[in-house]
Amino acid sequence: MVRTSLLCGQGLVDLDLPDSVGILEIDPLPALADPEAVVEAALARPIASPPLVELARGREKACLVVSDFTRPVPNRVILPPLLACLEKAGLKRRNITLLIATGMHRPNLGPELDNLVGPQIAAEYRIVNHYCRRPETLGRVTEIDGAPIEVNLEYLQADLKILTGLVEPHMYAGYSGGRKSILPGISGFETMKFMHSFAMIAHPGVRNCLLEGNPFHEAGLKVSRAVGVDFILNVVVNKDRQVAGVFAGDLEQAHLAGCELVRRHSVKELDQRVDLVITSGGGYPLDATFYQVSKGLTVARDLLRPGGTILITAECREGLGAAEFSALMRSGLSTREFDRHYSKPENFVIDQWCVQTVFQAREQAGRILVYSPGLSREDLEAMGMIKIEDPQAAAEALLAEHERALAVPEGPYLVGLVAGGA
Repeated sequence: MVRTSLLCGQGLVDLDLPDSVGILEIDPLPALADPEAVVEAALARPIASPPLVELARGREKACLVVSDFTRPVPNRVILPPLLACLEKAGLKRRNITLLIATGMHRPNLGPELDNLVGPQIAAEYRIVNHYCRRPETLGRVTEIDGAPIEVNLEYLQADLKILTGLVEPHMYAGYSGGRKSILPGISGFETMKFMHSFAMIAHPGVRNCLLEGNPFHEAGLKVSRAVGVDFILNVVVNKDRQVAGVFAGDLEQAHLAGCELVRRHSVKELDQRVDLVITSGGGYPLDATFYQVSKGLTVARDLLRPGGTILITAECREGLGAAEFSALMRSGLSTREFDRHYSKPENFVIDQWCVQTVFQAREQAGRILVYSPGLSREDLEAMGMIKIEDPQAAAEALLAEHERALAVPEGPYLVGLVAGGA
């Protein structure tokens, strides 16, 4: 027997599994001994860019884009040296704005904001949440395929534009970080209708750990170039959420270097699909709502033979998610009914892309079993899923029925690629 521990909220769900079950885990990635010093060095010797202090001299107004609470970015490590560098270059603190890239998520306020950036930074700097549905806060930049590209004015009006974030596998963009801070991070709702359209999410190139030929990634780059990015500071973290890599400098080159480190440690190649995937939603904060659990389901879907089974752990302390997503997931729509209606651009609604992704996993799997203290049996049944109370017992019963099984304890933080898609 082998013991594996699935992420679930801020805890773990331990399972004892037969030796025949394959365990896909992220390769060990050592934490940096002094991450703050490495950040300082990266700012001074960036990738394909002048040092940040040189870029910042003579600038009057800086905007730093910061990921929202759903991403475990170590802001307390990376923000202090970044802000100190800007002030050393002569920027006044009152002219530095931290813009929270909420995309279409809710704002981060009060104690949550303190936790996101640290109480001292929250108290001493101007911090603004992005609201995608407030047109007065947006400026039109360009068009893609006739769709208006609108970005937050706080960013557009700054003369020093900096992106921060985390590089990890992403089910649409290939990898998070870099250009994703702009689109969808600080873009408007009309832009999201293009970026998260039914056709975009259905495109075969929109998937984990793929950049070349991925229209989601390519649109993000196009918009980022249009609005301008002076500098990025992205990090890679290990399975314990410790900083393991720092990548600063040019929008594209620094981001690609981070992607390469993630690929070496977080991507596994397999010869064939399996009958059963046992996985997680990624733990807190990612599994705070079922909305983000779609990422773990996507990883499982891509490993699973048609008609196979998924068992997933996800705390979901905040329930399903936003009202629009929750309503769609509780609607009882079949995949065919959903596709027929929401494939039409005029029927676009917020969060439909995430529902589409969940339905893709549901179509691939014959069954999806969910261990979730935060979700009711009624909600899971409405989504066509099965609520379980005892993951160990459920795993044992499933293993008796399925020949080939894999466990992916870190969920969306590890991506399995099946050779030839077989």
